[in-house]
Order: sequence, then C-alpha cells, then structure tokens
Amino acid sequence: MTEGADLRTGDLPDQLTAAEAGMWQAFRNGSVYDLRSGDAAVDDPHGGHPWGSERSVRARTVAWLLLDGPPALQGRVASLKLTGVRITGVLDLAGGTVVPYVELKGCRFEKEVLLPESRFTTLRLEDCAVPRLEAARLHTEGDLHLPRCRFHNGVRLTDAHIGTDLLLNQAVVHQDRRGRSITGDGMTVGQDLQAEMLESHGELSLRSATVGVSLSLRGSRLSNPYTRLALNAPQLTVNRTLYMTPAGLGNPPATSGTTPARGTLVQRFECQGGIRLDDGRFGDAVDFDRARFTFDDDQGLSLLRIQTPELRFLGERPERGKVVLSGARVVNLVDRASSWPGPGSLHMGGFTYENLVPQGAFPLTRRLEWVAAATAEYAPEPYERLASVLRDSGEDEDAREVLLAKQRRRRETLPLAAKLWGYAQDWTVAYGYRPGRAALWMAVLWAATSVAFAHAGHQSVNGDGHPAWNASLYALDLLLPVIDLGQAGNWQLRGGWQWTAAVVVLLGWILATTVAAGATRLLRRG
Repeated sequence: MTEGADLRTGDLPDQLTAAEAGMWQAFRNGSVYDLRSGDAAVDDPHGGHPWGSERSVRARTVAWLLLDGPPALQGRVASLKLTGVRITGVLDLAGGTVVPYVELKGCRFEKEVLLPESRFTTLRLEDCAVPRLEAARLHTEGDLHLPRCRFHNGVRLTDAHIGTDLLLNQAVVHQDRRGRSITGDGMTVGQDLQAEMLESHGELSLRSATVGVSLSLRGSRLSNPYTRLALNAPQLTVNRTLYMTPAGLGNPPATSGTTPARGTLVQRFECQGGIRLDDGRFGDAVDFDRARFTFDDDQGLSLLRIQTPELRFLGERPERGKVVLSGARVVNLVDRASSWPGPGSLHMGGFTYENLVPQGAFPLTRRLEWVAAATAEYAPEPYERLASVLRDSGEDEDAREVLLAKQRRRRETLPLAAKLWGYAQDWTVAYGYRPGRAALWMAVLWAATSVAFAHAGHQSVNGDGHPAWNASLYALDLLLPVIDLGQAGNWQLRGGWQWTAAVVVLLGWILATTVAAGATRLLRRG
C-alpha cells in the first residue's frame, strides 16, 4: 500500500481510493473533510440510505493516518476531522498512541471501534453510528466526547482514564452480549461526566467509578427489562453532585445547567429497572428532583451506606419496589411527602440525617407515617433520630409527639398485661410526654379525694398537739410524696378509708413522677 510513496515528504500512497486521497490531504492540512450530500435524510448516519464508495474510507487507512500519518503542511497542524464519512472494516487502534486531534461528526462505522489501552489527547465522535465501542483502559489527556452517537452493541470503558470531561449527551446505547449498555467500572473522569438525555437500553454499570466534579443524568432514560438493575454503581465517588433531574427541551436542549426555568418544557429523568448506589460518596448532593422510577417487586432504589451532605428526595413515588436508605449518612434531607413509598417499601435502619428541609406541606402526622412505613417491625432508632432532629431545630412539642408515637408502636409488641398497662399510661399521662395531663389528673384526684375525705372517719395519731383536721390538706399530703404538710403523719383514716388512702398515695407517686420528668426535660432543653 505504501509502494511509491515517501511518507516523510507527505506523498500520497498508492492504492488509495479517491475518498481516501481527499482525507489524506485534509489530514495534512488540518481541515474538515466533509462528504455530506446536502440532503438531510440521506446524510443521517442512523438512517437507512446507503452510502456508496464515493463517501467511504477504509478503517485501516484511518488507523494509518492516526498512528503513523504524514507530516502536516507547513504552518498547519495535522488532525483528522471527518464529517459524513463511512468507515468500512474494524477500526483497530488497540494499544496505540494517537497524537493528532480526532473529530468525527455524522459518520457511520461499518464495524466496531477498538481502542483498548490506547492513548489520545482528545477524541470526539459526535452523532456517529457505531456498532460497538471497545475502549477498556483508554487514556485521554483531554475530553472524550460521544454526544448523539448510537451504539448498537454497547460501550466498554472499564478502567478508562478521561483527563477532563466525558460527554454522552443524547447518546443511544443498546446492550451488549452481557446485557450491559455502558460498562464504566473503575473508570476515572477528571472533571464532569455528562450523560444528559441519554437513552440506555441495558445495564449502565459504573462500579467503583470516580468523577472529579459532577455526574449529570439530567433528562436521561434508563431502561433494562433484561436484568434487575438499570444503573449499577456501588462505591461510586462523585466529588460534587449526582443529578437525576429534568432537562429542558428546546433547540438546543437546556442541559448542563441549572434547573430549567418555570414554564420550560422538560424531560424528566426516568428509570425502568433497579438503581444501586450502595457505599457511594458524593461531595455536594444527590438530586432526584422530579425523577420517575418504575420498579418491579424485586427492584428498587438502593442507597445503602451512601454519604452526602444533601439528599434531595423529590421524585415521584414509586408504585412498586423498595427504597433502601439503611446505614446512609446525610446532613440535609430535602424531601417531599408525596415522594416516599408506603409501608413495607421503605427501609431506613441506621439512616442518619441532621436536618429536615421539607418541600411543600409535610405535617408531623405524615412524618410519623413516613417513619412507620420504614419499620415493618418495631425499631426505636428511626423514631429517636426524628425526635432528635426536631428537638435540635427547636420543635420540642413535635419531638415529644414522636417519642409518644414510639411508645405506642412499642406497645403493640408487648404481652397482653403489659399492653393493657401501656394503654392505661397512654390514656392517663401519655407515657409522661404530656406532663400537663398528669398535673390535670392530679388536680382532679385532689378535688375528688378532698370531697371524699371530708366525709371519712378519722382519728388523731399522736393525741394532743396535732394540727386541726383539714380534708383538702390531708388529700394533698397523700398526693405529694415528698412534701410534708403535717396532715398524713398526725391523722389516720378509719375502716375502708385506709385502702382509699393507700391508692391515693400510689397514684400520687405515679403522677408526681410524671410531672417531675416532664419538667426536667423542659429545663434541660432550656
């Protein structure tokens, strides 16, 4: 193929086709080589119109240019910039080092692209049709751009190192033989990983991947009817924010920015299949604003042991499946009452959060339902965590209501006798969390016993030198176990009234202890 050509001087090799000769000269000149016909339907790389030899180049010629191409023309920088070109055969650059800048737009690859263990400065494939991209351990100093490309048999980026940004915006990726659409296990991205409005048909795998800034799945649609997970990303590290939020539709789409302005037509993040983010670390936030999840009964959103300063749980309530937050650690929990699943579908054992930032109405009754939904069997920790957060935010009354709800939930697990005693405590003194009720009962009991003791037979204990009999003070002396008003020690009831006095003493101890405990809690918080 090189016969008659001197590559050091840039002579054209023999046996190049006309299309390849034009590409060769454009490479030396650093200019765009555009073979489009001008008809949008014909030029669509994903369409069905055939592209003939007049716009086709061989993959081995492309590889030759990139790995051992001719020198640039004087004053130019050699680069491969193709538009509307068909590449025939397998483009195999495995293990190679590509120095020239590479940018292919609207191109159609006949067979897979092989880039394992290759090195690039920057590689851009935009709006290209590619059967498969095999790029395990690929290394780029700059960006890897794959926007609007369509991959029919998956993308493999296992252990790849992307120096700056990885762009997959509006790409369409179908599953490979293993059921995976994109395999990025162990991948490192220096800055942003943007996969906005991505269509993934299969498992998107990012196990142990690291993203230097943010990972954006705004407006993306993940679907995997083949296996359990649509997004499998345990031990994922994102130094800033993971976005599973809407993208604004328009021309161009409003991606890679803030939340679309009110009134903008948006495309939500949608996932049909399970999501696994276990043991993930997120530097700023995990954002599920308006996300839509469709799970089967054995699927769900798993956030086991994740750590993030802020979790924005603001998506639609999943109708089936589970949401698992066990062991997760969050500073700010930003949520909406309508986003959480019902009983049996939420698991929060060991879930810790420091602040609640509800969006919209989220009354305490709904918050208690939220805790109850997460505890199919009684567990005190979710109630105590909620009470602690409410107390720290100054909501003391709400905190007491939560602890009262905890006692009522616990009561249902007790034997019959203990359950009946619990009902009595709840009805009389609300387990001590409403001390005002205990004080009211004490006042009622004092009034009733004062009237009763006014008609009771009584006698002096010490003979002379005792204070005058006073039924009200005597009743109060029995009710207050610590204070001595001089009545109970000097007067004694006769007959059956002594049993009444004993009951009053017992009730007095119970009610006084309840009032004292409530007052102690108030003073401690003050």
